[in-house]
Amino acid sequence: MANDESNQNDPRRHSRQVVDGIEHAPARAMLRAVGFSDEDFRKPQVGIASTWSMVTPCNMHIDGLARDAGEGVDGAGGKAVLFNTITLSDGISMGTPGMRYSLVSREVIADSIEAVVAGEGFDGVVAIGGCDKNMPGCVMALARLNRPSVFVYGGTIRPGPKHRDIVSVFEAVGARAAGRIGDEELKEVESTAIPGPGSCAGMYTANTMASAIEALGMSLANSSAQEAVSAAKHDDCRRAGEAVVNLINRGIRPSDILTKEAFENAIATAIALGGSTNAVLHLLAIAHDARVPLGLDDFTRIGARTPVLADLRPSGRYMMSELIRIGGIQPLMKTLLDAGLLNGDCLTVTGRTLAENLADVRPYPDGQDIVMPLSKPLKRDSHLAVLYGNLAPEGAVAKISGKEGTHFEGSARVFGSEEEALRAILDGGVVAGDVVVIRYEGPKGGPGMREMLSPTGAIIGRGLGDKVALITDGRFSGGSHGFVVGHVTPEAAVGGPIGVIEDGDRIVIDAETKTIDLRLEPGELERRLAAWVPPPQKAERGLLAKYARLVSSASHGAVTDVG
Repeated sequence: MANDESNQNDPRRHSRQVVDGIEHAPARAMLRAVGFSDEDFRKPQVGIASTWSMVTPCNMHIDGLARDAGEGVDGAGGKAVLFNTITLSDGISMGTPGMRYSLVSREVIADSIEAVVAGEGFDGVVAIGGCDKNMPGCVMALARLNRPSVFVYGGTIRPGPKHRDIVSVFEAVGARAAGRIGDEELKEVESTAIPGPGSCAGMYTANTMASAIEALGMSLANSSAQEAVSAAKHDDCRRAGEAVVNLINRGIRPSDILTKEAFENAIATAIALGGSTNAVLHLLAIAHDARVPLGLDDFTRIGARTPVLADLRPSGRYMMSELIRIGGIQPLMKTLLDAGLLNGDCLTVTGRTLAENLADVRPYPDGQDIVMPLSKPLKRDSHLAVLYGNLAPEGAVAKISGKEGTHFEGSARVFGSEEEALRAILDGGVVAGDVVVIRYEGPKGGPGMREMLSPTGAIIGRGLGDKVALITDGRFSGGSHGFVVGHVTPEAAVGGPIGVIEDGDRIVIDAETKTIDLRLEPGELERRLAAWVPPPQKAERGLLAKYARLVSSASHGAVTDVG
């Protein structure tokens, strides 16, 4: 079994079942063909889970990083075995039917890593991820397998000319539709925003999850704050290979690291950085696989005491590369630790506690304005607000920086898909005072819970960012900003209230009281819900249909193995 608890002190307790004894001569014969020697059969085997592909710039360089990690394993006395899993580019599939496969791919990635590691009998794992879904997918697998493991972030992309990134392109599309820029400028933005390898440049989902995973204790110090194209990232991978051998020899497993307190550290760090709403979805899913009780109310509890300190995109000014130049996230974590906002006793993949890892971290240099001091936060509590009300009785997640205000009341403009909403926004059919409602895009209804970066980018590009709200049972890219509320549960496809909103209904969203309500006459909501009829299934066969049958609510992380 993948989580077999027997013989915990044997560093080869999994691989010896595959290669020891005369009965396993056929396995050894096959492994000799891929480079094993007699000596290698006596070493702990470490699977290097690579998410390399040419599908996306986020992962195009990870084959080299995987080889670096393998060198680290081999140099520390282990035997590295490299293997691949899939990845999917959110940025490329965004706004298309293909985006329905994005969140689904998280489960495929986790399942595939679990299958290879458990099936091949690896004693430890180094998993290297560099895009929004393969990162949580990797850590979900590590939690399930519960074998000594280290996660490595593939690193952030460098900014394009004129401080551009992928979100600049999405917003330029809205600006072109509004006539604020021409075709030539749009082409110039498109051609320069992505200069090479690495994950999207702001505190979007990839950098948010890299930071959260480091705060969880599953990455080496600074793994989240290195450029993809850098000597530091190659060194990080080699050290990760060495570290996993140390974990194997010491018998330290993810269950020793992934505690409730560690998840609280990850939540606090993601909030302080102004991170993506996807952190809620993914941390819930990782906690599920780690068998740690974590719920939406934990985000509210921790958010009430944790300020936003980093002025990072999408709502801020700076990119991850600029944060790296002043020290990355370690000084911020040290600030939070010293203020009692992190638990320093949590064990990490270094074999030391978080407090020990941060003991010698120097503060940010004087004069920088990327990360604010605790005495002068950008926002005194979390920008990630969990909302409840008659529109979301099981919760919804809002990303409200405060720049767009904390209260919005408007008139519903209802759309049954992302495409319908985007057309209306680009054509000028959405105006100030509207609450754009995009439904039947949840985990089951999509299926796949697409991200709404195209509509939110178009809203910003048309200059409506502080004049229009958007709510959905889908979710948002880390690059989305404005007055946006996602993860509305129950979703429309299972009969949630979002499924019965009508054009013109008044919707009230309040980030201070943490409420989201549909203003109707008494009894009207109940009448509509009683008359609601489930729509036809969008997927009848294949992966999406299987996912729709299995997936849980977004409020539970949209996992697929709930009993």
